[in-house]
Amino acid sequence: MGMMSEFKQFAMKGNVVDMAVGIIIGAAFGKIVSSFVADVIMPPLGLLIGGVDFTDLAVTLQAASEGVAAVTLNYGKFIQTVFDFTIVAFAIFIAIKAMNSLKRKEEEKPAAPAAPSKEEQLLAEIRDLLKQKT
Repeated sequence: MGMMSEFKQFAMKGNVVDMAVGIIIGAAFGKIVSSFVADVIMPPLGLLIGGVDFTDLAVTLQAASEGVAAVTLNYGKFIQTVFDFTIVAFAIFIAIKAMNSLKRKEEEKPAAPAAPSKEEQLLAEIRDLLKQKT
């Protein structure tokens, strides 16, 4: 088997295709969640915490001199990223929790009783006929 045909067989397996679809949908979902956090959650949260933005916090390791930019340790950007991650993780947690509760409600619904099999139907007809004769 040639390398190309082996690769084609690998690439067309259901798992790989499902994984690719999951990654694409995950990337799109990530954009939705990022927009939700940046455009919906952060503005009111910013009002509550007084518009605190950590991205400007930094320690200057070497001051700028003669055309050379300053060397800074931008720990504020890291703090802001951790803060954003925490909000995104919490938003995803809430979404998954809601989906799981809907799924549980679906599972809790009692299943409709199964229709009797053909043998059971025939036996019931025989029983009814025997009852009529006596």
